[in-house]
Amino acid sequence: MARLIILGSAAAVSDAEHDNTHFLLEGDQGDVVLVDCGSNPLPKLERCGIEPGQLQAMILTHFHPDHVSGVPILLMQLWVLGRQHPLHIYGLHHCLQRVQALMLDGFQWDTWPNFFPVIFHTLPEQPDVSLLENDDFAIRCWPTKHFIPTIGLRIEVKTSRKIVAYSCDTEPIPHIVELARDADLLLHEATGASFGHSSAAQAGQVATQAGARRLVLVHYDGRQKDPLPLVSEARATFAGPVERAEDFQEFLL
Repeated sequence: MARLIILGSAAAVSDAEHDNTHFLLEGDQGDVVLVDCGSNPLPKLERCGIEPGQLQAMILTHFHPDHVSGVPILLMQLWVLGRQHPLHIYGLHHCLQRVQALMLDGFQWDTWPNFFPVIFHTLPEQPDVSLLENDDFAIRCWPTKHFIPTIGLRIEVKTSRKIVAYSCDTEPIPHIVELARDADLLLHEATGASFGHSSAAQAGQVATQAGARRLVLVHYDGRQKDPLPLVSEARATFAGPVERAEDFQEFLL
């Protein structure tokens, strides 16, 4: 079966048990997609039984450090390991322009000899855009309401027809309900109600409005060790199964 692996579950402040929120999709046909890269993912891939060369694509939801700071070390390590086949990177213009400037101006990657091809796919900031389709997944994206241009994702697993929705960083808005419509699994941020973010209760409201079957809270304050308060808050607004994601948790799709 396809699987979704949580590589990090925390909001902007990580700790020893909770890295910044990012996750991995592994399909039945071998397609591997990384969603965000807030830290160094390669040791985590190895722990999950995935070779670095299997990584085919990376989706960057927005240009905040807790979502993109691991990109330079990932690219460098893949290069040092001898990667030759292309890596595809998807994101909005706001994000990809800055990633390319970081790599060129900050790390001078144009001087790295025999560097493998990196192919950037710039997405329009519009609702219900086709982001990526391969043998395992069909992924679409919607704009969210955050500090800077940001996207949330709707992921269809082709073999099982299951739907995974990811809110990314956002306030509650109709687009998030739309991308989560009838989702089998909704990954929703629970940073807390504030500009550009949502609380666990608001995540529950989105799950209810969307008719989602299961709610998993991510992008929360990992320093709060007890998951019960966050889960209880979401259960007050959503009658379905609720849990708080933990690093290296796997969901079979």
